[in-house]
This record gives sequence, structure tokens and C-alpha cells, in this order.
Amino acid sequence: MSINFELLAAFVQVAHLRSVSAAAARLGTSKSVVSKRVATLETQLSATLFSRSTRRVALTPAGEIYVAFAERVVSEAEAAAHAVSNLRADASGVQRGSIRVTAPVSWGQHVLARRLPLFLQRHTEVAIELILSDQMMDLAYERVDVALRWSAAAPRGLAIEPVALVRWVVVASPDYLSQASVPLTPDALAQHECMCYWRAAGDDAWVFATDSERVAVQVHSRYHANNPETVYAAARLHLGIALLPHYVCAEALAAGELVQVLCDWRPETQFGDYISAVSLPEKMRVARIRTLIEFLREAG
Repeated sequence: MSINFELLAAFVQVAHLRSVSAAAARLGTSKSVVSKRVATLETQLSATLFSRSTRRVALTPAGEIYVAFAERVVSEAEAAAHAVSNLRADASGVQRGSIRVTAPVSWGQHVLARRLPLFLQRHTEVAIELILSDQMMDLAYERVDVALRWSAAAPRGLAIEPVALVRWVVVASPDYLSQASVPLTPDALAQHECMCYWRAAGDDAWVFATDSERVAVQVHSRYHANNPETVYAAARLHLGIALLPHYVCAEALAAGELVQVLCDWRPETQFGDYISAVSLPEKMRVARIRTLIEFLREAG
């Protein structure tokens, strides 16, 4: 049985989005075209893949079985297209094509936004689509070429390479420290107002290490946020001591608007110390993607 790739792609998109209209928008075609492709596939398979109602589209048992195979075929076909596109790099090493990238919002705004224009200036035949999101994305489904993520271990079925070291710092405003005193050891944080932009299972423990010691301190925190800029702003308004990535507060530290404390201690966070490039293994071998990863690694 010979099945057209476009039929599979339409089926996979409808299966993921549970909507013919949304699938059509994702594929850049009309609702009627997607409906026809799915109907043609069902005819070829002699099976009903979706149960349809006025409100939603749901996979049938046959559809549930078939979608797993269809996803692999679509993913491998796209990977093959990427591999063939490598051959388009000319003898001078010019890279061509597009790269779909996702990255955490804060790191993307502070770091990646400055580095990608330099990459594009150097590689004028490459186009980049950047998606800033703190949510983990399904790389195959979202057609993401490379995800830049806080991660030390590769998710199942994916390849990972560290690309940038992130230094964490404990900071506060001079006004706050003049009123509340400067903490000289991690234990002293228990006497301070502390702020962070994550909260793992309600755990308010901050962990610090040196070459010979590791301590966990239960801090008093009345302010948590899912974005470091909000915590950074609160620190500048003298609300307390903040644990932040250095890239968020580097300018304020240089200007004396914030002061780093506990400089001899290394904070350990749930995010780790690296931003890593995560991708499907076959995409890691695509020339333009490798070039981007190496560029980001060299930039540090």
C-alpha cells in the first residue's frame, strides 16, 4: 500500500490538535483540503481514524494505534529532508535554510536576543524562527529544530549538548542591606526576606556549596515568581535578598544598584548551571544546526 506523505502529515496534525481548522492553519492550507486528506487516508486504510462531533475530533481505537506509526514516519521524513539540505552547503561552507529554535523567556531576552543577530549577520543564507517559552515543547510535533533549555540530562530519545554556562548569584540592594545587615554565611539567610523565581513542591530550601562543603538553608520567602525579571525588580525596590541568574542583574551589579553577597558560596538550583541544546539526534547532524550550536557554545 502506497500512502502519500501529505495524508500522513494532515492526520498527525489533526490528531495532535484535535481540530481540523487548527491543523489546516498549522499546515498552511484550507480546512477542506485537510478534511479531504484525512478522508482519503481513511479510505485507503479501510478504517475510521477519528470520531467526529460538532465540538471536537477524537481518535478512534484504530486512530490511536495508527498515530504512533504515522508520527515516526513524518518525523523521519522531515529528518531526511534536513539531511539532504546539508548537501546544499556550497564548497565555501555557506549554510542555507531555516532553523526553528525555542528558548526560555528570560535567557532568550537577555542573552539569545544579542547573539542571534550576530549569527545571522555571519550566516546570511540562514533564517531563524525563535519561540520564547518556559514550557517544554514536543520537538517533533512542534517541528522545533533545537530547544535551548535548562537541562543536564537528555530527555528520552533526544540528544543534548551544553552550550552556555549560567552563573547564579545572591543579590540585594544597598538600602536593604544597610537596614537588615549583610549575610556572611548561608545560615544567616534564615534571618532575611528571600525571593526566588521558582518553588519546587513548596520547598523554600536554598542550597550552597564550596569545594569542601554543601549546606541547605530554609529561607523565609513571601515572594515567588515564575519570571526572574519580577524578582529582580523587587530586589531593586529593597524587598529582600534574591537568588538570580547573573545575566538578569549584571548591569545593576555593575552600576551599584544591587550588591552580591555570599560570594564565596556557589548556589545550586533546580535548573543547574548550563543552558543546553536539545534536539532529535538526527537533527544534531544537520550542518546549519550544528553551526548554530557551535556558535552559541563559543559565545559562552
